[in-house]
Amino acid sequence: MARIDTLLEDASRQFSASDTPRLDAEVLLAHALHKARSYLRAFAEDEVEDTTTQTFSLLVARRAAGEPVAHLTGEREFWSLPLQVSAATLIPRPDTELLVEQALDRIPAAADWRIADLGTGSGAIALAIASERPRCQLVACDISTAALGVARANAQRLGLKNIEYRHSDWCSALADAEQFDLIVSNPPYIRATDPHLEQGDVRFESRLALVAGTDGLDAIRLILKQARQHLVSGGGLLIEHGYDQGEDVRKLFTASGYADVKTLQDSGQNDRLSLARRA
Repeated sequence: MARIDTLLEDASRQFSASDTPRLDAEVLLAHALHKARSYLRAFAEDEVEDTTTQTFSLLVARRAAGEPVAHLTGEREFWSLPLQVSAATLIPRPDTELLVEQALDRIPAAADWRIADLGTGSGAIALAIASERPRCQLVACDISTAALGVARANAQRLGLKNIEYRHSDWCSALADAEQFDLIVSNPPYIRATDPHLEQGDVRFESRLALVAGTDGLDAIRLILKQARQHLVSGGGLLIEHGYDQGEDVRKLFTASGYADVKTLQDSGQNDRLSLARRA
């Protein structure tokens, strides 16, 4: 049998390609032990059963080969919500919490708005908003039936019942006269030739959830075109995009007839979110 601290040290050394080797090791060992990460620190000198060590070793080998931690554990935290993820969904990133923050800033606490989340994936954005604004009714759309299955399962686990899920290619499943007070989206926005697609965790994620044409803006163009008729007068549209796409996205918003267009930066001071309203 091996001690917890020894297992963590050995695993961390194998994760040299990761930005967070120690964190990765702790998350995987806590998962193998069915314990919280705090347990690892409190009982660092305890020995681990051989069967659990073997399970952990397999996880370490897969992580060292590049598989995302979230895929190995089947879970990722977003907005303090434990979410199931799979290869069919984008792994929720901390940067996307900016979109949630900005959406909540615009939704009054007691509002009973109708809100659409286009390309919901694991349901992260819709679930975060639904948990904070329980009187609002959300419609979460995705073209992937597998992703919708994950999103529905997350809502059920979290006990959130104010979300309706629709199989939809952006706005295709919305009725012609159906309108919303707010529409949000974290669509695919990576260029098809981007070399990052062959690096790190991204190699294991759904291309459908990542890539949007030669300039990365194909999905955003469609959303801007389709969403406008589904917004009430003055309704807002918030879209996440790449760090170098802010100017192009603002131009697309303006060309599509939206008003009060602006771009916000994430914690790394990179353009991350553009928003506007229906005039």
